[in-house]
Parts: sequence; C-alpha cells; structure tokens
Amino acid sequence: MDIGFLQALLLGILAFFAGLDLFNGLTHFHRPVVLGPIVGLILGDLHTGILVGGTLELVWMGLAPLAGAQPPNVIIGTIVGATFAISSGVDADVAVGVAVPFAVAVQMGITFLFSAMAPMMSKCDQMADNADTKGIEQVNYFALAVLGTFYFLWAFLPIYFGAEHAKVAVEALPKTLIDGLGVAGGIMPAIGFAVLMKIMMKNAYVPYFILGFVGAAWLELPVLAIAAAAVAMALIDFMRKREPEQAAQPEDVEDGI
Repeated sequence: MDIGFLQALLLGILAFFAGLDLFNGLTHFHRPVVLGPIVGLILGDLHTGILVGGTLELVWMGLAPLAGAQPPNVIIGTIVGATFAISSGVDADVAVGVAVPFAVAVQMGITFLFSAMAPMMSKCDQMADNADTKGIEQVNYFALAVLGTFYFLWAFLPIYFGAEHAKVAVEALPKTLIDGLGVAGGIMPAIGFAVLMKIMMKNAYVPYFILGFVGAAWLELPVLAIAAAAVAMALIDFMRKREPEQAAQPEDVEDGI
C-alpha cells in the first residue's frame, strides 16, 4: 500500500509524543503493545498493527536500560516495523527482523543526542545558583522540543520517502533472506523472555513456570486460559499468606472492640 503525506505526518506526531513519554511522561504510552494498534489505525490495518505490536512487546519486555547501556529504541522500532509490515504485506515475524536492527541504529542516535546535550547541565547549575527558575524551565522545554523533533524526523522521513519502495524491495529480496528474517523475528521474543526471567526468576517461581510450559506446549491451552489459571494460583497463594496474619489477630480486634 502507498502511504500518503498525512499518514506519515500522523506517524511522525505519534513518535514525537511517544518519545516524550519514554523519558518524561512514563505512562507506558510508548510501549509496542500500544503503539502497534495506533499505527494500524492510522494506516488502516488494525489487525497487522496489533500482531506486530504484540510481537515486539514480547521482544522488548525484558529489555531495560541499565546505567549507560540502553536497549534498542522501542518507539521507532515499533512504528517502522508495523509500517513496514502493513505497507509490504509481510508477516509480523519478518517485521520484527527489520525493526530490531533499525531500533539499534536509532538508539545510537539517541545516545549521541544526549551526549550533545550534556553541557547544558553546567548551564543549569549556574541558573540554579542564581535561582533562575525560569531559565531552567526554558532549558527543559527546549530539551523536550529537541527530543520530540528527533523522534518525529526518524519516523516521518523513512516512512514518507521510503515506504513506497518497501514492497518493491521485499519482492526483490531472495526468499531465503525473507525466511531468515522471519526466523530471527521468531527467536527475538524468546530472547526477550529469557532476559526478563534472568532478572526476576526465583526458585519459588519455577513450579509455576513449569505448569505454564506444560499448559502451552503439551496441553495447547489458549493464552487466556493459562493467564486465568495463573491468576487463580496467585489468589490462592495470596489468601494462604493472609490466613496466618488473620489468625494472629486478637478476637477483640476481629469483633471491632
């Protein structure tokens, strides 16, 4: 499909506000599971947007910034990946294989941008010494405008000038390469989960992990059924922990005396 100027502009504006949310708003509006469907609505293919957004959410679920180590950029990766899938008609797994390298390149640009803005901190220190609150506000608004514009350009320019050639480029690529991108995209969610489990996995959670694996791999239960069973087990565990606390309370407290 051809992407018009208005659609590319809306996607750029979406990237603008999502970029501000990532570092300032923190409402999780920038997550792929939210951005993917919005991209689908803008481009008229909600189904593909949901698939790509959900798949990329699995990829980025376990990736978190640690000090100077920053994960691939979730916003541009999602917007470009979903747009690529919708405009070229490829599967969501192939879009992931395209989105992740692009997200890595954009994150390098973000790191450079932050490094370039670092000298502004000394200027803000001088303003703070002089109680110049208005100057500090202006610096913050300027930084927000620069960051949002950076995201806007990275989303608008590739989509508007490159989307019309995406389908032609995909058709010209060898089938083995497309299949390889699909395989790589299929592996990425597993890597995301592995990183997440390395951070939060404890011995007490291992039985629940095994039960979930049995339900998904052997019993072939739907994801919602496994999630409902997990909620039930969590409630049972919570109520069992509450019973000793309630038993330890004096009777007069229970009677409201």
